[in-house]
Amino acid sequence: MKELRSLQSLPVDAIYDEMDTPVGQLTLIASKQALHAILWESNRKDAKCQKIIQDLKQSQDHKIIIQTKKQLTEYFQGKRKIFDIPLILRGTDFQVKAWEQLQKIPYAKTISYAEQAARIGDKNKARAVGMANGLNPISIIVPCHRVIGSNGHLVGFGGGIENKAYLLKLELNKK
Repeated sequence: MKELRSLQSLPVDAIYDEMDTPVGQLTLIASKQALHAILWESNRKDAKCQKIIQDLKQSQDHKIIIQTKKQLTEYFQGKRKIFDIPLILRGTDFQVKAWEQLQKIPYAKTISYAEQAARIGDKNKARAVGMANGLNPISIIVPCHRVIGSNGHLVGFGGGIENKAYLLKLELNKK
């Protein structure tokens, strides 16, 4: 499993719930304060991740979980283009910068890894940006799927290339 710092230091009130979506079952992890992670089915197959989830209480009536499910449902229906869920992004300074830049990419738009690297201050760090995006703990809401290769090809996505293609097509068809 990709090492998600956000899962290594969850607050004691952290909970989880699951949500069926057009891109598979997603696991949402939140605290009273904010959303900490959205995990793909592939993440759930990892033993470390399973242990972390096993130690959390499952809750369907948690304010942040309810809000996240509602907004993700609206997104998949093409009714939501901007999320306003409180987030906690834990990573290195560079990772957090990369993830903050992801949130500035408009709905249904794409940029290259090199362009994202330039936007955070060093056009030569495209590979490092790709690595940071791969560790993004809050996929879809922090839209790493909107970053593509300089040649226009879809590359690298924690949820799988087919899901990246689905999300991009969804946004293009609903803009």
